[in-house]
Amino acid sequence: MSHKHTHPSHENWEAVIGLEIHVELNTKSKLFSSAPNHFGDDPNTNITEVCTGQPGALPVLNKEAVRKAVQFGCAIQAEIAKFSKFDRKSYFYPDSPRNFQITQYDQPIVKGGTIVAEVKGEEKSFAVNRVHLEDDAGMLKHFSTFAGVDYNRAGCPLIEIVSEPCIHTADEAVAYAMAIKAILQYIDASDCNMEEGSLRIDTNISVRPKGETGLRNKIEIKNMNSFSFMELAIKSEVHRQIEAYLEHAHVPHEQVIQQSTYRWDPEKKETVLMRRKETADDYRYFPEPDLVPIILTDAYIEDIRQGLPELPLQRERRYVRELNLSQHQAFILTSDKALADYFEEALKNCTNARSLSNWILVEFTGRLKDTGESLLSVGIKPEHVASLINLIDKGTITGRIAKSVADEMVEHPGVDPADIVARNPDYQTLNDQGEIERYVDQVLAENGQSVMDYKAGRDKAFAFLVGQVMKLCRGKASPQLVNDLLKQRIEKM
Repeated sequence: MSHKHTHPSHENWEAVIGLEIHVELNTKSKLFSSAPNHFGDDPNTNITEVCTGQPGALPVLNKEAVRKAVQFGCAIQAEIAKFSKFDRKSYFYPDSPRNFQITQYDQPIVKGGTIVAEVKGEEKSFAVNRVHLEDDAGMLKHFSTFAGVDYNRAGCPLIEIVSEPCIHTADEAVAYAMAIKAILQYIDASDCNMEEGSLRIDTNISVRPKGETGLRNKIEIKNMNSFSFMELAIKSEVHRQIEAYLEHAHVPHEQVIQQSTYRWDPEKKETVLMRRKETADDYRYFPEPDLVPIILTDAYIEDIRQGLPELPLQRERRYVRELNLSQHQAFILTSDKALADYFEEALKNCTNARSLSNWILVEFTGRLKDTGESLLSVGIKPEHVASLINLIDKGTITGRIAKSVADEMVEHPGVDPADIVARNPDYQTLNDQGEIERYVDQVLAENGQSVMDYKAGRDKAFAFLVGQVMKLCRGKASPQLVNDLLKQRIEKM
């Protein structure tokens, strides 16, 4: 595929990207009815007359959804509106039971805000435009000869988080979206399960020559439910638009790319046109007559602000400051709340935070990568990972043995590494100095040339000698001890 490599002609162009992230809030009931807000039940069982849009059915606002929206607003340091209202957004589609969605148009509950995320090892700030409450549509199910509608999801509470068009690369878009997902998990506003559609992303993309300030026509890619699809879709769409402008260099740019809506096709790995874009006028927004405005007090907002838990960014900075982790490792750990909780649980039993984070993020993640499992799902206890680090730090096992022990921990989750080591004589290190000395003498006797090279100042020769001793004792001696003994012996020669 051509767009994997940036063409020289593309370097003078930049992308302008804005994301709309739709998040299902994890309240017990729906936004305007008492029906359960629950995924995975039989079709059309979690419904009331409000969910299916029966004539005369009146919406009643769910307080808990308001609370979660305000929590998110406080978490991103946005302005919380003391007065906000609901609006009707009309569109006709089989999954929309009332033929309009209840949303917030000109007076949303949250305005502004900032998301800080790590992009390629650097912290970047992204501006949020607004966050508003709205209810979800039902789901269309396509069968071989007909389609059905499941209204279980109709009326589920959503917040829509709208960024400013301040994102310029696919990497930035993914980092921004992951940071939002982390905040939502930390404040327990949503389970963010992307496979189940609790977090869906619409991406607006336009490109322009570097140095141009205005915005050109944008393409919206709807409903992406995976960060990797989003990354591919953005790269592919940016490439497509630049190529179109280059190909029609003499046509006015608004005629080259027309505002329209696409979807991402994961099979073909390309964006597919759905429809030419509607404008806000097409939706005939007007105030929702059946709902009173949301009026919040300073005390209510302050109470929520004070009650916020530690957020991912605060946790990340604490790890860098107090535990001396690299910024990148701290970001990866804290962007997954369950993983960071696991790390902290393990830290209760060992003090080497850097080594611990490395084993969690690199060693164990690498071993589990192809299985689709994680440390948490596979059932390896945090105290057992701590125990492994302690065995290494105490010199009970070498780093090389530790890697084999970790392999066994993955195969037999729940077994303490100390027991794994105790059961296997191959995992016990050689602390018997006499035995190691015999190996050292043997290696020195067999490799006279390397000894001379080392004395002549070639450090590589010494590393070779260490390697030979380690080979003889099957990697079970402490490398430090081997180093010391070799040096002592060579000096005496």
